[in-house]
Amino acid sequence: MTSKQKSLVGGVSILAVAGIICKLVGVLYRIPLANTVGGVGLGVYSKVFQSYNLLLTISSAGIPVAISRTVSFYTTRNDPRTAKRVFRIALLFLGVLGFITTVLMIAGSSVLSGWVKSPETKAGYIAIAPSLLLVCLMSAFRGYMQGHRKMVPTAISQLIEQVGKLAVALPLAVIGTNRGGPAYGAAGMLLGTSAAEAVALAYMVFTHYRSRSEFASIEQDPGAETPSGGKLGKDLLAIAVPITIGACIVPLAGWIDSLMVTQLMESNGIAGVSFAGMEDAAELLHQEAMTRYGLYSSVVLSLINVPTAIAMAVSTNLVPDITSGIARGDREYVAKESLTGLRIAAVVGFPCSVGMSVLARPILYMLYLGKYTPAQLDIAAQVLELSALTIILFTMVQATSGILQGCGKQRIPMYTLAAGVICKIGLNFLLIGDPDINIHGAPVASLVCYSVSMIPNLYFVKKYTGCRLDISAIVLRPLAAAAVMGGIVYALWRFVFTESALDSRLITAVAVVVCLIAGILVFGVCAFAFRAVRADDLPGRLAGKLKKIKFIS
Repeated sequence: MTSKQKSLVGGVSILAVAGIICKLVGVLYRIPLANTVGGVGLGVYSKVFQSYNLLLTISSAGIPVAISRTVSFYTTRNDPRTAKRVFRIALLFLGVLGFITTVLMIAGSSVLSGWVKSPETKAGYIAIAPSLLLVCLMSAFRGYMQGHRKMVPTAISQLIEQVGKLAVALPLAVIGTNRGGPAYGAAGMLLGTSAAEAVALAYMVFTHYRSRSEFASIEQDPGAETPSGGKLGKDLLAIAVPITIGACIVPLAGWIDSLMVTQLMESNGIAGVSFAGMEDAAELLHQEAMTRYGLYSSVVLSLINVPTAIAMAVSTNLVPDITSGIARGDREYVAKESLTGLRIAAVVGFPCSVGMSVLARPILYMLYLGKYTPAQLDIAAQVLELSALTIILFTMVQATSGILQGCGKQRIPMYTLAAGVICKIGLNFLLIGDPDINIHGAPVASLVCYSVSMIPNLYFVKKYTGCRLDISAIVLRPLAAAAVMGGIVYALWRFVFTESALDSRLITAVAVVVCLIAGILVFGVCAFAFRAVRADDLPGRLAGKLKKIKFIS
């Protein structure tokens, strides 16, 4: 592996570790949060967060990628002056856009709460609104740093966000619940999120200030022509708009879920759940639908998002990496880096999908027993078993999207994701609207959504990078290692610990930890034995030691 490829793996590692820690903190702080605000409060939080996430994606998703790609392009060509100008233009644009979206969310909080059919969400929209401006500004700094291949500041700022949520959002959730019930508890948590984003932004500004001398040391090509501000702005928008539209598609699907899922279950009913004859039957059905939606959106999806942090890290690193190769005209490098990115995605996605699916019930019982009833946890486990399979699909979609964006083909992921979401919406109506299926239809719709996006993405990656899609390296080898791992973990859980372990959170926790350690060890050995992972993919000293083992090359 070349030093440049080592840089890709190193950058992915930095962001991946930070991302996993952030996601784990997010999962863990939902445990006391669920105890504080309950299933209804989590449902309220999820409805607000889906709308916020959509507006945030609209205002900040595309520009950071455009900054990263453009800065990488100009620094590769020894033109840091233009790279700095790109950053200033983007910072101004994002500041204005973030301010507008913040004002719109505050002013439109009543309208938004009406759209999701939950008046109790209004306070939450107001509490989370400042985050739109704060994250927009922070995205400009992150994009500039990533364009210079500096991933550590982004990783640390992400950690600050999550630790801040734990330190601030949870106490505010408790205060809000005590004073106004679950809805105000959710609003307190969302207000804490805004406070955490403010601290993370302050860190990025400070880091940028300290890094100015390092950026100034980059040699400037005296013959480089500096494009006008108007041209740079147009170039940024040409890159950012398709990426933004594409990035909006998944949050849009989540927002549509927040509109559709509970309404479909309330309108069509839920098999096995009846409140007929009760005075408040409609309200009880609404609470049951909100609880099931909360289980899916705040429990299941929060667990799914832990390993997908690595997918985001792969995509984030691939954009400037591929752009740099294209700027040098090095097509061979682009093809090799593309294959490396796909291999990393597969080695991450397959074991995470299989492992989380096999251990769905014990993981949920370990984390949430006592917060939810065993019947509710069994529902969530059934949903998680299917939802876990989306991890590999999402990971590959993110990797291929990053490659295509680096190649300047940012419209393609936008179109393929749009096609996937259209399929998802149609399946939501068919599956979730069926009382016998209800919330269990959501993961099936997501599986189809990402499959529809992934398959054409892979075709276009091959077409525009010249990358040979090695099915053995990308699919067969990591899948075989994951299958062996899954079989051993399943046997360990089923026959050593057995289902009786679920009666005790402590025993369940021990079982999960043992199974996870066994799974990691088994997959690691099998991944090297099947050459899904090679010694050259690892840091130098570790690679040297592993090469002494005969089946590792």
